[in-house]
Amino acid sequence: MTRSSLQRTAFLALAALVLTAAPASAHHAMGGVLPSTFAQGFLSGLAHPVVGLDHLAFLIAVGVAVGVGGLNLGLPVLFVAASAVGVGIHVGGFQMPGAELIVALSVVIAGVVLAGGRALPLAAWAVLFGIAGLAHGYAYGESIFGAESTPLVAYLLGLVIIQSALSVGVAMLFRMRSPSVSAIAPRLAGAVVVGIGLATLLGQIIPSA
Repeated sequence: MTRSSLQRTAFLALAALVLTAAPASAHHAMGGVLPSTFAQGFLSGLAHPVVGLDHLAFLIAVGVAVGVGGLNLGLPVLFVAASAVGVGIHVGGFQMPGAELIVALSVVIAGVVLAGGRALPLAAWAVLFGIAGLAHGYAYGESIFGAESTPLVAYLLGLVIIQSALSVGVAMLFRMRSPSVSAIAPRLAGAVVVGIGLATLLGQIIPSA
């Protein structure tokens, strides 16, 4: 398989992953059961960003933006670190009004920028990733709120690992893109992200009965 074919296959696999994730389980990776062991916490942390369609879309957007723009890999780290802080804010009992709305808006904004082929300065991406990370982390915290320290630490460990792997992995994939896919693939990814973000946003504005 050629490098171009490999990259196309990887991109299609990412798109399929986004489109087939289960949005209904977005904040309950274990079906609403609070993790009570290290293993349960770790698995919940690994699963949460993948089964949550809005979170997965934003992680992919982070990777695409960093990969296409040749940006510093510290940006995904910033998002992951901010999300861990967001979890801490939630489990600490502090309130973050409108967190779910911010999550949806962050997905829409990232998707629009990518779909439009725009180049943002490093500082603008850093601000977006920092604010989004706090909101996404706060949303993550709902599934671990009230857990004991052992599953909580395990949850954070799993969360950091999966988010880092996805965002950095996608960034590296797009950094290695061939000329034949460089123009269209990031915009297609952005369009998918926009669609997911708008659907999530509508779900926040017009919640189901």
